[in-house]
Order: sequence, then structure tokens, then C-alpha cells
Amino acid sequence: MSTATQSSILVPIDSTEQTIIALHQTYNLARLTNSKIVLLSVDEGEPPFVKNRLEMLAKEASKDSGQPVETMMRHGNVYEEIHKVADIINPIFIMIGLSSKITVGKIIGKNAFKMVRESHHPIITIKGKHHRDGCKTILLPLDLSKETREKVDKAIELAKLFNATVRVISILTSTDEFLENRLISLSNQVWKRIKEEGIRCTIKTLRGKDIVDMVLNYGHEVEADLILIMSKAELSVKEFFIGTVAQRIINESDIPVVSYRPMLRKDTTVFHPY
Repeated sequence: MSTATQSSILVPIDSTEQTIIALHQTYNLARLTNSKIVLLSVDEGEPPFVKNRLEMLAKEASKDSGQPVETMMRHGNVYEEIHKVADIINPIFIMIGLSSKITVGKIIGKNAFKMVRESHHPIITIKGKHHRDGCKTILLPLDLSKETREKVDKAIELAKLFNATVRVISILTSTDEFLENRLISLSNQVWKRIKEEGIRCTIKTLRGKDIVDMVLNYGHEVEADLILIMSKAELSVKEFFIGTVAQRIINESDIPVVSYRPMLRKDTTVFHPY
């Protein structure tokens, strides 16, 4: 079981290649955070076969990462068991291979996004096949929601951990000049806030209609290693579009995406600039 002092990273494992790719992406993060890696299998084949495979993967992962690795086997709904195990071990991240059976077979479409939204723990989704080791560039899409301040704080934490550059991007989709000016002002203030932390940072403002395509295209242009978004357990009618954008980024991005669930707030005000 988990020790009281060492953090952990939870990696759900199934029989597909994508979860192994996700596991390999865990190694550098585990070393940087001095975390143990916990491999979780939920109802994947015959127990003896699964146990032997998990032990083999654990031995390989421990050798390659230099960190301790543990295994867990659970029975039930994949989506529910990931949450249950995460609540027990309290991982600093959950690393999920998105084109695995976790998505394709048992948690498809909206259910995959539901899992991300309802998780109390940060989730990194890995969809693409080829990724660089480490994280040199973090892409930070901005909007005017009240969670933006928290998103910026998370970007600063990750940038310091990886010694990474933050690329801030905002997409102008409105014809409302007031809202456009607010978003441009926010981008500049966020850039200043990040620079004050001694972190390399750039800002980019684009105009267009398809936010997801523009964010992902820019992510490839700057060779981003990670896209940071905020997820929400409950979405109001006004926030449905925000939720749809987040869902599409998670489902369509071949750049790893880290999703944080924002803190619960009683107020309903939008973000107040720094």
C-alpha cells in the first residue's frame, strides 16, 4: 500500500498499446516528483494472466523509471473503479491512454469526459503514439471564466516542475469589442504574472470560430508537450460551450492534455484580472 510520505501516480492498464504508451510517459514525471507508480487493472482477462502481466510491466517500469511500482487488480465498472482507487491512494496524477479499451469499449464519448470532469484528481490523457520525453512546452488556452486564475496557478506549478516554457493562447470568437478587449487584457496580465515567477512565457491571440482546431494547430506549431485545461463536475447552460470545447480537446488532441477540476466556489462571478 502507499506510504504516508511518498506520492503516487495512478496508471490504469489494459491490453492495448495506448496504455503502455501512457505508462512510459509516466516515468519522467515519477522521477521529478519522486512518486511511486501504481498500475491498475480492472476486469482484464483471466486473473492469473493479468497478475503475471502486471508484475512483468511493474518490473520493467521500475527498472526504466528508477521509481517503485505497485500493482492493483479490481473488479467492476472501469470508470467507477478508477475513481474508487484514486480516492484511496490520492495520486498526484492519473495517467490514462485514451484510445485504450477504457475509452473505446467501456467509457466512450461523453462518458470518458464525464470521468475526467468528476475526478477529484488531475488526469493526464494520452492519445497520440509519439511523445517526447519530459515537458519543455506547456500550452495554456485562456478564457474569461472564473477558473482562469486557478488554471494559471497550475500552469506555473507545472512549468516550475518541468522547467518548461508556457505558451499562452487566447482565441477571439466574439464580435463584442468589450469582451475581446477583456480577453486581450487578461492575456497580457497573465503573461506578466507568469514572467514574475521567473518562467519563460509567450502570448498569442488568434481570431477564428473553431477554438479546438486553432488551439491544437497552435500546439503543434510550438511543439507543445502538454495542454492544460480545467474541467468542471457540473456545467450550467451558459458553460455548455466551454464544456464542449474541453471535451473535444480531450478527445481530439494527440498532444497530452492535463485536466484539473477547479475548486468549488460559492460565487458566480467571472475572473478578476491580476
